[in-house]
Amino acid sequence: MSSKGLAAVLAKAPSDIVILSSLRTPICRSYKGHLKDAYPEELLSAVLKATRLAVPEMDPALVDDVGVGVVLSELGGSKAGRMALNHAGFPNSTSLFTANRACASSLQSISLVAAEIQNGMVDVGIGAGMESMTRNYGSRAVPVDVWPALRDSEEKHVRDCVMPMGLTSENVAERYGVDRGIQDQVAAESHVRAARARDAGWFDSQIVPVTTRFQEVDKQGNKVGDEQQITVTRDDGIRTGVTAEALAKLKPAFKPDGKSTAGNSSQISDGAAATLLMRRSTATELGLSGRIMGKFVGATTVGCNPDEMGIGPALAIPKLLNRLGLKKEDVDRWEINEAFASQVVYCLRELGLMEAWEKGKVNPDGGAIALGHPLGATGARMTSTLMHGLARQGGEVGVVSMCVGTGMGMAGLFVRE
Repeated sequence: MSSKGLAAVLAKAPSDIVILSSLRTPICRSYKGHLKDAYPEELLSAVLKATRLAVPEMDPALVDDVGVGVVLSELGGSKAGRMALNHAGFPNSTSLFTANRACASSLQSISLVAAEIQNGMVDVGIGAGMESMTRNYGSRAVPVDVWPALRDSEEKHVRDCVMPMGLTSENVAERYGVDRGIQDQVAAESHVRAARARDAGWFDSQIVPVTTRFQEVDKQGNKVGDEQQITVTRDDGIRTGVTAEALAKLKPAFKPDGKSTAGNSSQISDGAAATLLMRRSTATELGLSGRIMGKFVGATTVGCNPDEMGIGPALAIPKLLNRLGLKKEDVDRWEINEAFASQVVYCLRELGLMEAWEKGKVNPDGGAIALGHPLGATGARMTSTLMHGLARQGGEVGVVSMCVGTGMGMAGLFVRE
């Protein structure tokens, strides 16, 4: 039986925050993949231009504000992001901001732009994200010049905010009994599902081709041959034929007796994504009602212990559903970020969604273990995968959720039309 809140969520109103476009670049492996030589703002520009062209009858000057999730880029990506916006063909009247909520940064941007529309600050906006982990991962991922009172704090939770993510994964596995076998099973299935979606062309409608430079490198990282110009059209981190048995042979990546490996953890990746939002009444006035893909309903955030940050979705999702008067049975499709297989398994068990995962209602087209996790872009990438997936498979209600470094979770709810 559906919950009472479902009718309210599905009802249409002039004040709804509707989605007209939700696109992404290919997601490619950092350091070795086909986007390794691209700049994050180059990827952002490509997806913003594609967003503009996706609704050609709309004057780009109508876009009031653009929010960009970004984690590692210089100066928070703000100046480069603004340059990319202008390069993509938007006028100077369109403003831009960046947001950093680590892995949830671009879901945060979508949520913030939606809030701007809801409160009348803007009529049309774009929630986006960008990340080149090839260029900016490493030293920029962990603060070095930190206030000594924090760096040397005797308070465990203060110090744990900079705990390596891999160790937080191991904590979740140890504390909540997530064994290696189920982690490798979930990881292998991520590749199977992603490969199926790629080969069937299910990603084609959401992916924006990127023409950029590419320089081959050998195993030592030395450049090989001449720089080429290439057009990237597909995700390149997906591995065909991966099995749990093969993954079981990999060594632990973060501690000698650990359970998290390079095979059952999310890939370090490069990519960008963007979602075009506006008030339903605005879409009606502009004659764009026929382009509406769905709507953004709401989002929530929650905090948790930094040393087990991966449990975030298990806390954020119930909070979101309760706020909207929904039950998990009301949700047709779930996109839960696969930061690590350990935390995904824990969250599925805690939320009572393991059977839904087995039936292909959770991450049916794979997740970050197969597709990759370009930090600032992941939330918008997941939104694009969700909206296009609902359109293809049917179903109306979808949830995007992820854990967030330093101990948080975020979840957003969307409806397809």
